[in-house]
Amino acid sequence: MRAIIASVVLSTCTLTMPLHASAEDGLVSLLRFAAGFLNEGVFPVSDAYTTDDDVVIVAHDGVELAANVFVPTALHGPAPAVVFVNSWGLNEYQYLEQAADLAEQGYIVLSYSTRGFGSSGGLIDVAGPNDMDDFSAVIDHLVANYPVDPSAIGAGGISYGAGISLLGAALDGRVAAVASMSGWADLVDALYGNNTPRVVWGELLTLTAELTGNPDPIIAEHWDTVLRQDLDAIPEVLDWAAIRSPGNYVDALNATGTAVYLAKAYGDNLFQPNTLLDMFGELTTPKHIDVVPGTHATAEILPSLLGIGDNVIWENVYQWFDIHLKGETNDLAAADPVNMKVKFEDRFEGFAGYPVAAATERVLHLHPRRPFDDGHLETYPYRSWFNVDNTINAWAGTILSTAIPLLSQLLEQLEIPILTNVYSASEIRSIYFKTDRLERDMRIRGTPSVSVRVQPKYSKAQLVAYLYDMDAFGTGRLITHGAITLPSANWGETTTLEFDLVTTAYDIPAGRRLVVAFDTKDPQYKSPTSAPYEIDFEFGRGQESTLTIPVL
Repeated sequence: MRAIIASVVLSTCTLTMPLHASAEDGLVSLLRFAAGFLNEGVFPVSDAYTTDDDVVIVAHDGVELAANVFVPTALHGPAPAVVFVNSWGLNEYQYLEQAADLAEQGYIVLSYSTRGFGSSGGLIDVAGPNDMDDFSAVIDHLVANYPVDPSAIGAGGISYGAGISLLGAALDGRVAAVASMSGWADLVDALYGNNTPRVVWGELLTLTAELTGNPDPIIAEHWDTVLRQDLDAIPEVLDWAAIRSPGNYVDALNATGTAVYLAKAYGDNLFQPNTLLDMFGELTTPKHIDVVPGTHATAEILPSLLGIGDNVIWENVYQWFDIHLKGETNDLAAADPVNMKVKFEDRFEGFAGYPVAAATERVLHLHPRRPFDDGHLETYPYRSWFNVDNTINAWAGTILSTAIPLLSQLLEQLEIPILTNVYSASEIRSIYFKTDRLERDMRIRGTPSVSVRVQPKYSKAQLVAYLYDMDAFGTGRLITHGAITLPSANWGETTTLEFDLVTTAYDIPAGRRLVVAFDTKDPQYKSPTSAPYEIDFEFGRGQESTLTIPVL
């Protein structure tokens, strides 16, 4: 089965190779990447280092962890070291290219496969206590067997490796710098944010664990609990996830002084960027975050595999380690801590912190849809003494959507937006509210949010909000979205739903309209019911609904 997965990855990506000038280099990287699925390392060769592919580290409970190491050949005393941790479904061969690069720069680099993956024994622990003990055991082995400077140890990884590196750094004070790419701050939010299961990613990860690893049965049990929205059992799942959430260890990271580098994609709908940016804002250690278009892990992987431009994230990881493990000064040392790429624009913008201090919150008020008239976004509340209901039905989804899960967000990285015609969306199953044509550009930097007064006509409900940049013909370019679920609603009771949309950086040109639209289903998320229930949007004095946007 691993051979099949590797073949699919290789064949799918190779189809795009001829489109890029550096396809030859990308093909070499891709072969090494695909070989990782097979537990077969294809090591880069150089006189600058030696390699050992037979490293075995024994964990506290006797589990053997498979690892490899790169050691520079020209060492003149203790050397800085980096520990790489595998992504979900991959193994100790994932970072061969990066390990070689760092070894050529004088780093000792050890990559290991977490328990339950690759050739390592044990059960997948999902960044739990066993993984934390393993992380420290790996550092013990590194220090005991190689000429490592104990004050210059770094750790890093993508996705699963990102979370374990960040948690490990919080719990093991020997880590001076960490590079956490496409990781998470809050595993509770990733599994069940706003009571909404991320069904596509959850199913993909549980399937990948079964195909490529040795999962603890509790993983499938907890995921089944989330999918069924078993309200009696979910608290146990959330407790399990909380101890695996780096955002709960900010004080420990601040106490150790670990220098923290983070990278995140706007379209990462597995670990959405909001909670990671919140965590970033709480860190008092040296810190930097790059936020870019794409989906989960693609910003780190695709540039190398497909030859798409410069790999800003890996370049910054190398510079981060040079600053905090070697004491060097470089471009990143002088950069703003927050680096956001504006979606569909060829530019980054730097800020001193997050939330962006220069962004002010603009509040727009939802005004109801009328016969022959759309809903509107205005700067003042709807003040009529007469209450108005706008009703949508949940019997099916609409063309308002995040489109094809994973693929559409990946295409955003390639500057291909998610488009729909807002005017063509079903007025029975959805509703939208639009501004007048903008007199000036609207530069969104941060996390939009909505607060809506609704009346669910069922015991369960879901609401999905979409923010669009719309032209004169109704063609909307998706800016961001958010979802909330009521797994246990009070049938017929009016309530206020408040929830954030996914953090973004986006410019709406003057002359276009800002639109917020709502329906009740999206392919990213599991619907709480198949019943064709209705949701009323309530308008009137005391029935205020708003959209809040951080704008430069």
